[in-house]
Amino acid sequence: MFSSDQLIWLIFDSFMAAGPNKPKTCSKRRTIMSGHPMRISFVVVLLLVGSLTLLSAIPAAAQDGERVTPISPPATPLPPEAKSAGVTQFSFIAYGDTRERHDGVSIQYDHSVIVDSMLQQIKKLSSTPYPVRFVFEQGDAVSKGQEAHQWNVSFVPLINRLTAEAGIPYFLVPGNHDVSGALTVDDPKRLPALRNYLDAVSSLIPPEGSPRRLSGYPTFSLGYGNTFVIGLDADIAGDEKQFQWVKNQLEGLDRTRYVNVLVFCHQAPFSSGPHGGAKVEQPTVELRTRYMPLFHTHHVRAVFSGHEHLFEHWVEHYTDASGTHRMDLVVSGGGGAPIYPYTGEPDLDGYLKANESLKVSLQHLVKPGNLDSPTPYHYLIVKVDGEKLDMQVIGIDWGRNFAPYRNNEVELRDPVTH
Repeated sequence: MFSSDQLIWLIFDSFMAAGPNKPKTCSKRRTIMSGHPMRISFVVVLLLVGSLTLLSAIPAAAQDGERVTPISPPATPLPPEAKSAGVTQFSFIAYGDTRERHDGVSIQYDHSVIVDSMLQQIKKLSSTPYPVRFVFEQGDAVSKGQEAHQWNVSFVPLINRLTAEAGIPYFLVPGNHDVSGALTVDDPKRLPALRNYLDAVSSLIPPEGSPRRLSGYPTFSLGYGNTFVIGLDADIAGDEKQFQWVKNQLEGLDRTRYVNVLVFCHQAPFSSGPHGGAKVEQPTVELRTRYMPLFHTHHVRAVFSGHEHLFEHWVEHYTDASGTHRMDLVVSGGGGAPIYPYTGEPDLDGYLKANESLKVSLQHLVKPGNLDSPTPYHYLIVKVDGEKLDMQVIGIDWGRNFAPYRNNEVELRDPVTH
């Protein structure tokens, strides 16, 4: 099979060889010709070049009608919410941004190394009080979500190893590369990519009509044991329908059971890579102004995000009528996409001013690596033990000794003072 570029030059060379007045020199960049028949042939070549160029610009899925093959359902799915009510000890895995340069051509290599490591950890923890019960990815599964071939060739087979081989439920919230980066739910360029995303996760997330799924959206929630999780489409964080649905989910929770409320989304409220720092993207604006006050009201324990291909950890404290609370905001985008460096601190003056009634403070507990010492590819293991959350950062390959806290473990809570 020839690429469009190869076909262009095969046609070009054929015309040049067949012409009655052969060129004095011939190269891809310059040809000296004479004679009208060759000029006509050259015009034909140009027309063919234009046609092939247009064809090459059309995604493969649009050319052949390819659909995304759904990820295999987990061999051991999460039980109905009511049946897990007594569970207070388990683990889950979180990571993000697995897209790679060769999506659609080959399996995602760095992502595959991560999956190998995950499978080892899942097996290791299976015989402990903290077995891994689900995996969450914070978006950007592939480079171009509108191309079904990228999902089918590079991504779906890897996730099948987690769901079918290890039997673990897997959940994906969409990133801008998955659903085009459009900021509104009805943007036409979003629809083909959203269809591919929904095809991929059709056996994994709550179905249409479920009370834990926002109809027509990739937004969903789930409850397991004492922990409630919201999967938010932060690309459209300004969408009012989604905001009201998330608000209703939080307002309807039984907090005597769900002592831990977690949020997964692609973009982060705070970050210091090329998507953050001095730059404030619209989804981040919406997360800060709309969702963070909502998370304060309902005492969300942690927000896990990606988008930035690095690792960083923020801790926010705020005080309301019930006391002082802590929210951990973890950015983990080391799933295989090109690593980003630290670019500088974001301007948080406006956010802190808007929330001064809650005495909000922010600590940048872990900053990302720089160009000389980059963040390695990694994933997170979070251990739930009642209301206690402990997190381990697992670096892979050359980053096996990654120690962002002087070691690779941290408690997601404040020390108890006596």
